[in-house]
Amino acid sequence: MSESVLITGGAGFIGSALSRRLAEAGYDVAVMDILHPQVHAENTTIDLPPSVRLYTGDVTHAPDCDAVLRLFKPSQIVHLAAETGTAQSLTEATRHGSVNVVGTTQLLDALSRCGHVPDQVVLASSRAVYGEGAWRAGDEVFYPHPRSHAQLVAGRWDPQGPSGEAAVPLASSAMRTEPRPTNIYAATKLAQEHILAGWTAAHDTRLSVLRLQNVYGPGQSLTNSYTGIVALFARLSRQKQALEVYEDGQILRDFVYIDDVVEALYAAVSGPAEPSRYVDIGSGVPTTIHQLAQQLATSCGAPDPVVVGKFRDGDVRAARCDIEPAVEDLNWRPAWSLEKGTQALLDWIEN
Repeated sequence: MSESVLITGGAGFIGSALSRRLAEAGYDVAVMDILHPQVHAENTTIDLPPSVRLYTGDVTHAPDCDAVLRLFKPSQIVHLAAETGTAQSLTEATRHGSVNVVGTTQLLDALSRCGHVPDQVVLASSRAVYGEGAWRAGDEVFYPHPRSHAQLVAGRWDPQGPSGEAAVPLASSAMRTEPRPTNIYAATKLAQEHILAGWTAAHDTRLSVLRLQNVYGPGQSLTNSYTGIVALFARLSRQKQALEVYEDGQILRDFVYIDDVVEALYAAVSGPAEPSRYVDIGSGVPTTIHQLAQQLATSCGAPDPVVVGKFRDGDVRAARCDIEPAVEDLNWRPAWSLEKGTQALLDWIEN
């Protein structure tokens, strides 16, 4: 077992939960995190186990990376540090490119400067790299163009087949679905994958890329509007507000509970790739945004959701994944249903 792990962005939602899991299993864990105000609001408690070392630093700043690696040379690195948010990336492209792309290259350059090659790098990538993914019209599988602003204004929500016929989305799979990002955030996540693939191959070390679907659960920020729709809907439902559902309510997503994501990342760390793996991590169950909203509204006794026809540029119509390769490769399977997971989130908010 590789016994020491550095988690970049490790004081965040996923990182703090993973650090607890690794520490409980006996790993020597260190966290590097800039503690950005968008994630860590004023007076927010950093929830890390006592044994986990926290190094406050910016992955885009070379001296910070050098300082951390002088103090801690990990057997493995779990790279979580990233800017998120589809809409935000369209107006803050430089920020996303700096953190997600340059932050990754700075970390690798720091490893080169100190002459250290970890046994494995684990990247938390995103389902966003697929863009709209593959769709089927009749017997033909095709990749639709990104939905244009004019198309969304006109309320033409679903991509059409090559001849204008109706089409259905297919579950994405790292084994067969071509990555085709439709927004800047997604492009930077795919760039991370390519950069790490090149570096790890050149240094004869391992790479695990886990493309995460929509992660939610206790510990997620309730004040950061870019953290995810589940946290937002849960907070508003508790306030008895009617939830606004975008487009026609039929946006499709795969919502995966935080504990299931942590177990997948833990499995990747405890069973390193030979020499690389690319897998999709989700619940394996597609859910429409309206279904999610209705479930939370019902649980909280809030008014029924309202379909408002609004949209976000750069967003995709459908995102769901095939988890069976991850089940086989990682010996992992999600344990949380959406109903059970959202109730756990609501209970956490209540307390």
